[in-house]
Order: sequence, then structure tokens, then C-alpha cells
Amino acid sequence: MDLATIVGTVLGVATVVLLMLMDGHVSIYISEHAAIVIFGGATASTIIRYPFSTMMHGLPMGMKFALQMRALDPRALIEEITKIAEIMRKSGPMALENHKVDDPFLAQGIRYVVDGYDGEFIKSTMEKDRDTFLAHLDEGQKIYRAIGDCAPAWGMIGTLLGMVGMFANMSDPSTLGPFMATALLATLYGALVANLFCLPIADKLHVKLEEEDISRSLIIDGVLQIRQAKSPGIIREMLLSYLPDHHKAHFAEQEAAA
Repeated sequence: MDLATIVGTVLGVATVVLLMLMDGHVSIYISEHAAIVIFGGATASTIIRYPFSTMMHGLPMGMKFALQMRALDPRALIEEITKIAEIMRKSGPMALENHKVDDPFLAQGIRYVVDGYDGEFIKSTMEKDRDTFLAHLDEGQKIYRAIGDCAPAWGMIGTLLGMVGMFANMSDPSTLGPFMATALLATLYGALVANLFCLPIADKLHVKLEEEDISRSLIIDGVLQIRQAKSPGIIREMLLSYLPDHHKAHFAEQEAAA
């Protein structure tokens, strides 16, 4: 569960609701016309931009990954792979059958090693799984970014429609207020949908995509080196190249302390 996504969303919604309550009653901020303009218009634009099947797949997939993605720690992965390499070198691949691995992608690679698959099969299969998973993340990112991009524009369209209705009924002062409220609320809804929900989720998915790309590539290289029965020290040094400099420095400090 991604706590940051949940906390940020709750804090954002609470901020908006609190401001509404300070300015008056929440009901004055409810407009069916504005909701239809934003959600109907943004949905229509996204369907035009992407195939309907992609949108129906990307929306739930993106939300799932934004809320339920695992926390990634490349340093812990390197330590786990090094430990597995030591077991492999001392006791052979069959000793890995009883070794529990928490990361499902790494566990898949270790199963291939235990079952005796050749390196080329392991490499091609795991790379295909990685690329498919990253494509799903990218699909969700694009859908949420598309909605976030067009929601403010549809808010402006709703504002223009409200102003047209207002100016067309200038002879009846009682209608000016509702038309103006609809115009302003359309802009508000568009800004909230884009900046509180869709664009932050799209950015979160982009960050997770980059993290998963690095972690899964690291795992693939580690599994292939284990398959070749390379020295745990060599494997560790090779995998450290995936880490940023400050993480490498942390490893160096640990080794110096040991």
C-alpha cells in the first residue's frame, strides 16, 4: 500500500472541504452542469485520444499501481541476491528450493535457475515480463495524464458556456447568479480533477515505472549471474552500478565498518 498517495489525497480533499466550509455551505459548490462538462468532456477527449479498450484497462490499472505498489529498495535486493549467490555457490541450485524470496519477480528468476533453464531462456522470458509490466504502468500513466491535461480546458469550456447563458439572459437578473456559479464551478472542477487527482497519479506512476525498470533489470542481471555460478562478490560489485552514488557510499561505509 502506497501511504504517500493516500495521505496526499486525503490531505488535499480535506483542504478543499475545509475552505468550502469556511466560505459557506458545501452544497453551494455542487453543480451537476459543471460535473457533466468536466467528466463527460474529459472522458470524451481521452476516448478520442486513445482506444476505448486502452482507457478501460488503463484507468483501473493505474489506480491499482498508484495505491498498491510495493516499496522498492535496490540495496535490499542486492543483499538478497548476494545471499542467494552464496547459497548457490556453496550448495548448488537445489539448495535454493527451500530458500524463501519475498520479491515475486526475483522468486520467478530463482525458480528458473532451480529448474535448470538455460541463461538465454531466463533472460528473454524475464525481460519480456519486465517490459510487459512496464508497458502496463506506462499505459496507466498516459491515461491519467491525458485526463489531467484536458480537464482544465473543459473547465474553461464550461465557464464559457455559463457566461453565454448569463449574457443571453441579462434581462432576467434572477438567472445571472446560477449561470455565473456554473461558469466558475466548471473551472474549479477542472482544476481539482487535474491537479489533485489525475496529474499527481500520472507522476506517481512515472516514478514507479522508473523504479521498477531499475529494480527488475537489476534482478535479471543478478539471476543470470547466479545461473552462471559467479562469485557473490563479483555479483555484488556488478549490481552496485545500478545504485546512485549516495547508495554506493552507504555500501562502502558498511563494508568499512564490517
